[in-house]
Amino acid sequence: MDYLRQLQSERPLLYMLVLLVGFFIAFQLIIFIAQLILGPFGLPGWAPLALVLVVAVVIARRQNSR
Repeated sequence: MDYLRQLQSERPLLYMLVLLVGFFIAFQLIIFIAQLILGPFGLPGWAPLALVLVVAVVIARRQNSR
């Protein structure tokens, strides 16, 4: 964690790039897991994305209410 704080202060562009790539990979992994879970139900292709977005909204609302 200290490394990321140091990277943020010394090289902000590299930090933003690492952060962007990390979010992209995490989002792709979450979508892949949602597809594995929802795949056998024969739902449309946008269903995993909708599930991930709904879960993200629920988590954000729970954290906002605290």
